[in-house]
Amino acid sequence: MAEAAKRSALGELTKGFVKENPVLRLVLGTCPTLAISTSVENAIGMGIAATLVLIMSNAVISALRKVIPSKVRVPCFIVVIAAFVSMIQLLVKAFAPALDAALGIYLPLIVVNCIILGRAEAFASKNGIGLSILDGVGMGIGFTVALTLMAIIREFFGSGNLTLKVLGFGTTLTDIFGLGDSNVLSAIHLEPIIVFILAPGGFFVFGLLVALVNKLTTKKGGDPAELNCCEVREDTDGNLILVSDGKTIVMPKVDTTPQVKKVEKAGKEAAEA
Repeated sequence: MAEAAKRSALGELTKGFVKENPVLRLVLGTCPTLAISTSVENAIGMGIAATLVLIMSNAVISALRKVIPSKVRVPCFIVVIAAFVSMIQLLVKAFAPALDAALGIYLPLIVVNCIILGRAEAFASKNGIGLSILDGVGMGIGFTVALTLMAIIREFFGSGNLTLKVLGFGTTLTDIFGLGDSNVLSAIHLEPIIVFILAPGGFFVFGLLVALVNKLTTKKGGDPAELNCCEVREDTDGNLILVSDGKTIVMPKVDTTPQVKKVEKAGKEAAEA
């Protein structure tokens, strides 16, 4: 029994590394992944911040899973996550202002990061505190590794340099080789490919890494990552129909006529007055 529990705990910790990597397998959190992975320092900083929020929010949501009403669970999850994001943001502002400036709006946007909300909904709200913490650690490491891999490729080929720093402490590749204002690519008579640090380069590197992980996964008998999008259409009555994975959700049409008439009436009364 103890051996099975140990294997289960180890599986929850390691599944986020490759098997269920949130970026390269589950294809979540792609917005900050593409925006922040222009430098290694930014990627590691964002990864550490997201990992801390994942661990703490998973622990609290798991502890409160039997108290939070099912109908309002998502707003409750967001409140818990927002509290921890605010704490992390204040710490980053105090101790790493340069990183705070580099991450910009993407640091507070961790609140609505699909990875964190997804783990809260899919795992922490259904499992114990211990396993939820391990899940947060594993998913956070997987997110950080994916971000860092993308950043290494994009920064090196885009600028010929690597900022090997964590929270402002460390060095750069040009300093290690004593190149001064030059870069590693120029030293071997090559020029940086600027597109790598632009948006198209982000999509290109992201696609390459997803394809590589898919190849490795299929070789081991697994299924490749897929983007399961939903179909949205409107029926003859004006209702929205959402179809995803064989499931159909009907969103009734909202009649706004009373509100429009109320606004028009208020406008007429204001004009007469």
